[in-house]
Amino acid sequence: MNYSDFEFLKFEHRANGVLVITIARPEVMNATNARLHWELTKIWQVVNDDPKTRVAVITGAGDRAFSAGGDLEWISNMVGNPKEIAVVMQEAADVVYSIMNCEKVVISAINGVAVGAGLAVAMLADISIMAEEAKITDGHVKLGVGAGDHAAIVWPLLCGMAKAKYYLLTAEFIDGKEAERIGLVSQCVPRAQLMEKALSVADKLAAGSQPAIRLTKRSLNGWMNMARPIFESSLAMEMLCFLGDDAPEGVKAVREKRVPKFPSAQ
Repeated sequence: MNYSDFEFLKFEHRANGVLVITIARPEVMNATNARLHWELTKIWQVVNDDPKTRVAVITGAGDRAFSAGGDLEWISNMVGNPKEIAVVMQEAADVVYSIMNCEKVVISAINGVAVGAGLAVAMLADISIMAEEAKITDGHVKLGVGAGDHAAIVWPLLCGMAKAKYYLLTAEFIDGKEAERIGLVSQCVPRAQLMEKALSVADKLAAGSQPAIRLTKRSLNGWMNMARPIFESSLAMEMLCFLGDDAPEGVKAVREKRVPKFPSAQ
């Protein structure tokens, strides 16, 4: 693949080797559909193989969202559908591992709401810079499925087990200031300064020793590689939940904008 093959990712190639990637479905707050989810598995190998790119910065189009979760129609197709579940399970693993395996540094500029696969990209980035006004949540449990697409591999390393359990079990939203306070993101800044800050960090890294920076990333990723069995278990548990009774109610509740009444809690 090359950059022209992507439909929902847009690219700005800067002269110093910084590549700005924008998740571009602004009409739906950059929500993930099947095509965008697949594209998020493929872009990191393209970045890795691009000799002109030294650092990648990924953000969302507009001011409202980095990526506001998955399209309900796409998620609905997974409920009770083993074939679709198998596809999404493989892609979810590919998103995580392809970012980890990309030798170039990835910076996320979290400009607004981040949920679902978009949140996975934001949190798996090597450096995460979040707008103070932005909000993130791993909302899996509100949908009636386990938190499986990235959180188990990285949240306990970022913010510790106590905070990881609290936010993953409650699915509460976290703003930029709190995310930085607990160590879930690298830094937070006012939204107006977000891209300036992200690009200044990217420029600094692009001017640095590329072998030194990339091999440091590889070494630090050893901590996440040790958690791969935990991640793969969590991913399987998430997909198992899509075959249960709670997931249909979770999807219906989101569609109807109400609190779910899970069969398992009745």
